[in-house]
Amino acid sequence: MANPTTSGSVAREPQLLGQTVVVIGGSAGIGLETARLARREGADIVLTARDPKRLEQAAREVSARSSAAFDADDAAGVKRFFDELPAPIDHVLVAAYTRRSQGPMLESPSEEVAQGVGRRVSQVLEIARHAAPKMRAGGTLLLTGGSDRTFSREYGITPAAFSVLPPFTAALALELAPVRVNLIQAAFVDTALAASLFADGAAVEARRDELRATLPIRRVVGPTDIAALAVHLMTNTAITGATYDIDGGQRLID
Repeated sequence: MANPTTSGSVAREPQLLGQTVVVIGGSAGIGLETARLARREGADIVLTARDPKRLEQAAREVSARSSAAFDADDAAGVKRFFDELPAPIDHVLVAAYTRRSQGPMLESPSEEVAQGVGRRVSQVLEIARHAAPKMRAGGTLLLTGGSDRTFSREYGITPAAFSVLPPFTAALALELAPVRVNLIQAAFVDTALAASLFADGAAVEARRDELRATLPIRRVVGPTDIAALAVHLMTNTAITGATYDIDGGQRLID
């Protein structure tokens, strides 16, 4: 008879067993994929999103402990959510889409451009302000952003809005310690949201083909790649104030 300790892989304890993961923007894409993986690793999941119907479906899929529908850019909604959320919690992933000013800067009102630069920062500050008192020491506030460094009239303020996040993350990590704060910066991630930014399906597929041909990894980055990094950052308690680019090497060739 085969020895069970040598004939196959040894079972391991789930990495997030007994922990609570809150996903802000968890009804699709990166947020939902991270919720799936965290649930498989034993975590209790709390999901939030703007769309109640999509949120309800996602919550059922991951057997979420609870869910709440609100706009992450609504400071009052964020406060109400965390006020009503039972403590303690361990990790908060901010994956909600943040609307940004598009197009040439000089063609946009100055107030709109300023909001485009600072909206993610103000959004995260409200989340941090209300989440931190309920978080266990060593838990993680995990931010997401873009790594787009392409400058053009059409992109306008977008690269600046992304570039403010790494120093913001580092400063917030000092303020929130011993809660940890880290940032995942991604380029094109193959999600429905990313596809919606293209003119049509043909344009999306053309972009995928281009990335498969040019990226050093020779494939397109998907939400499972981001989720794997997110869960690693939740479990590795030595990491804080750090920014991780996950773009398949795109920054090396642009």
